[in-house]
Amino acid sequence: MRVTICQTSPILLDVQANLEDVISRICSAKDKGANLIVFPEMALTGYFVGQHYHGVALRLDSPEIRRLVDATKGTAAVVGFIEESRSMNFYNSALVAVDGNIEFTYRKLNLPNYGVFEERKIFSAGTRVQVFHYMDFTIAVFICNDLWHPSLPYLGVCQNADIFVTIFNSSLESMGGEFSNIESWIVINMFYSRIFGVYNICANRVGEEVFHERRTITDAPLQAMHPHEQTDGVKSYRFWGGSEIINPFGQQIAKASLYEPDEISVSLSRDLLRQKRILLPYLRNDDPFLTYRELQRILFENR
Repeated sequence: MRVTICQTSPILLDVQANLEDVISRICSAKDKGANLIVFPEMALTGYFVGQHYHGVALRLDSPEIRRLVDATKGTAAVVGFIEESRSMNFYNSALVAVDGNIEFTYRKLNLPNYGVFEERKIFSAGTRVQVFHYMDFTIAVFICNDLWHPSLPYLGVCQNADIFVTIFNSSLESMGGEFSNIESWIVINMFYSRIFGVYNICANRVGEEVFHERRTITDAPLQAMHPHEQTDGVKSYRFWGGSEIINPFGQQIAKASLYEPDEISVSLSRDLLRQKRILLPYLRNDDPFLTYRELQRILFENR
């Protein structure tokens, strides 16, 4: 199976422009022989949507999603977007479309709500770790912060995942100047591939966006503000890209540019998966029922 990552630079809040770019890239990658085309988290909207989230959300029956799904005829794609459900809940989602049909939308489970991250203020959380079967592979999809919670990748492996598709929006200093997002993602991506023996398709974005932080009187010098007055704290964040594809031995086999739009492609082999699981069968004796029993004990018996 040939996989392509499209490392894009979405325009904040411009769904139509981003949609045209994504569809164009799907058609181009398909013409080059790509079987699976992966785009970053929130590729149709940009990241710092703030309170505009509902204006750029799409329902699965929207004409925009129909056009996007139609573009996948003859291939498959995973695309990050903001999803509005029939019950008018909003999700940070990944559309999974195969050969002109919607497989499902994966809804981000662990929504950050600290620093510049405000996802839990505006999005509902997903409830399932889902996989899909395609070209003799089982594929699990995750979004950004989900991979920082080891129980979720483990649930993918419990469903016999061969491939992780991990889409994210990682920018410089979004976790503070003392913390390196680039270094951390390199370690995380390699770790899961090496321990679980899976391919990891890791799609980050590039570009720059401004985050507007609302500040109250408690956040600024008293003499500078009238009581109850609010100001905007404005800071620009640069998304670093560096999308990568990791093989089951934890080795990087493709790497995209830093800070620039790019496209990388690799052919994945089931033979390499088999070789890794024979040589280093870390999960051979794994017992999900033990995990289940221990969680039952921890969550209920001790109470």
